[in-house]
Amino acid sequence: MFEKILIANRGEIALRIHRACRELGIQTVAVHSTADADAMHVRLADESVCIGPPPARQSYLNVAALLTAADITGADAIHPGVGFLSESADFAAMVQEHGFTWIGPSPEHIRIMGDKITAKQAVMKLGIPTVPGSAESLTDDEEAVSLANEIGYPVLVKATGGGGGKGMKIARNEAELRAALPLARSEAKAFFNNDAVFLEKFLERPRHIELQILGDGQGHVVHLGERDCSLQRRHQKLLEEAPSPALNAAARQEIGDIAVKAMLDFGYASAGTLEFLYEDGKFYFIEMNTRLQVEHPVTEWITGIDLVREQIKIAAGAALSFRQEDIRLHGHAIEVRINAENPDTFAPSPGLITDYHAPGGPGVRVDSGLFSGYRVPSHYDSLVSKLIVHGATRNECLMRLRRALEEYVISGIETTIPLHRRLIQSPDFLNGDYDIHWLERLMEDDRTRV
Repeated sequence: MFEKILIANRGEIALRIHRACRELGIQTVAVHSTADADAMHVRLADESVCIGPPPARQSYLNVAALLTAADITGADAIHPGVGFLSESADFAAMVQEHGFTWIGPSPEHIRIMGDKITAKQAVMKLGIPTVPGSAESLTDDEEAVSLANEIGYPVLVKATGGGGGKGMKIARNEAELRAALPLARSEAKAFFNNDAVFLEKFLERPRHIELQILGDGQGHVVHLGERDCSLQRRHQKLLEEAPSPALNAAARQEIGDIAVKAMLDFGYASAGTLEFLYEDGKFYFIEMNTRLQVEHPVTEWITGIDLVREQIKIAAGAALSFRQEDIRLHGHAIEVRINAENPDTFAPSPGLITDYHAPGGPGVRVDSGLFSGYRVPSHYDSLVSKLIVHGATRNECLMRLRRALEEYVISGIETTIPLHRRLIQSPDFLNGDYDIHWLERLMEDDRTRV
């Protein structure tokens, strides 16, 4: 096992990784920008290293600074967390070249799955169903128009190297497609330095279902059930639950068996997530995240398996200590992402936390680095807390979530807590009857009424 791990991230996920390390008896090194010098993950780590000024490119994306920090502190391994460099094949390779262990999948697997076209080509060979569309990037508009006519409108133009809705445009006819293509390419170039795009059939009311995978690279792969991430705004997840209210046991076993066989053939090692759209009883692969997910706690709660601990053990060379038949799903879990944003306009709201009280009680977990007196910086993602609740049933879980949201106090900044209080009282959500476009339709209806 490792003696010391450098955590190449910040905020609640850095704190989450630190806690897993401490429970394994591993020392931790926190890295931080000058804006995060007072952050909780920095306070609790055994050692900390300042890696640059607030802009992420000069700190958390500064590869040289991260590798130097690992070297001077004598770290054995580097855990990238989520976001930042967590899905950078180049960074993973450099970590290994400099003699550190990378806590994650191989650079080759990261590279294959990091590009949506190569990922789609790979999973098609592995037998995973995909959304109808192009198997290669499209450089010619006429080719795109011809393909759209073949698969039928509406279609979705997507950046091959993107995510989070960037470089993504919907076209419902040829005129819209011709207008969307240059816009998507321009946006993709700006955000990902890669203007390649491809085309997929646009599904009108799908669920976003993702399957958690663990592989040890020694001939063992398991899935830990699915998460339903359909409650989204502009392709950004706001709430996740497990198991999905849209799946039955047969559908869960079907996609689980497909995914496990595919990842065995792929030789995958570490935690990973296969993401699907699900409509009319059919699964369509959209991407694979070769890292820990923000929403991993809901899976941890219904399976009792610590995903961060398993990542670390796999990276240290251990085989999985359980098999698929050992995994049982217990109860229901829901996570809400609490952002430092106006709950109506979603405008960022950084600033000083003047009062902070986290909810507690049975079945309540809070992953957050907030505390009274902490100043939320303006330089990074607005996620400041994850509230996760668990219950024996979905109804118990919902009642517990309502109670926990009522208890949660974050003063000094605006947060999305009021938004979540409203959403979980919606009849559609209570009935589990929602899809990836549901929230946007709801918000449009609210604007129309006003």
